[in-house]
Amino acid sequence: MRSVWHRLAAPIAIAAACHAVVLASAPAPALAQGGGQKASASTLIQRGSELFDDAQYEESIQTLSAALLRPGTSKAEKIEVYRLLAYNYITLKRTEEADAAVRGLLVLDETFTLPATESPRFRDFFKATREKWESEGKPGRETVAVVEKPIRIMHSSPAQVQPGTLIKLTGRVEDPDGRVRGVQLAYRAGAEGKFVLVNASFTLGEFRAQIPSESVKPPLVEYYLQAVDKGGLPLGSRGDAATPLRIAVPAPQKGGVLTSPWFWVPVGLAVVGGGVAAGFIIANQNKTSTVTVTVRE
Repeated sequence: MRSVWHRLAAPIAIAAACHAVVLASAPAPALAQGGGQKASASTLIQRGSELFDDAQYEESIQTLSAALLRPGTSKAEKIEVYRLLAYNYITLKRTEEADAAVRGLLVLDETFTLPATESPRFRDFFKATREKWESEGKPGRETVAVVEKPIRIMHSSPAQVQPGTLIKLTGRVEDPDGRVRGVQLAYRAGAEGKFVLVNASFTLGEFRAQIPSESVKPPLVEYYLQAVDKGGLPLGSRGDAATPLRIAVPAPQKGGVLTSPWFWVPVGLAVVGGGVAAGFIIANQNKTSTVTVTVRE
């Protein structure tokens, strides 16, 4: 019996210590939350401009949309956001959104004009939109002085899901002035790369959307939701491209001591007085003995 104990003492002690580490380091579930401190509107505008210059138009739009919704964004900053959004939409030939961006700019500053050095493609589009906006009586100008009620997206999601899980997201939008025309979901696997933007189902103030299972990979999924107006411009959001919501996706455990065949002998484990006591049943020929190992800090 003594020889058996000497052969197994080391691995048993390691196993007990591993159990202690697992218990001590297991993270508590956390609610989905943003990925960090919110960047200022000016920082996001600069980043959005750089992305446009690098021909990363979708990423630029997502970043600029986040800037537009930042609390405390100045009038001048909003004008710059609308200008850059219009440039992106014009480049992508998304004329409806480009028209809405130019109109949003003109509502804030109807005297705005692009410099003569700007691309004729942008100048011609701005001019055509201005003429149409003026012929319609400058819609939107009458509401500039009106304090619009805030839009809130009410939503919660699981803190953690298993890889390959279809994530169903639901919620509702509080929209006192009735300006919201739709809800969009942007998601990506991991913390880098472009967000995939899809339209959520939106009826009577409630929305439903899904993150497909093939995008749910360790270590996490990032996403955000935004309410948009009839022109597709954001009015409110839950998270954004700079500070998205997160859902943890744990990786399956592979290899190591936890998969060792001898490790999975029947084990009784308890935390005792700051240490870990593990009881192992050891079979030696026709005899069965119980060995207790105590590992203390």
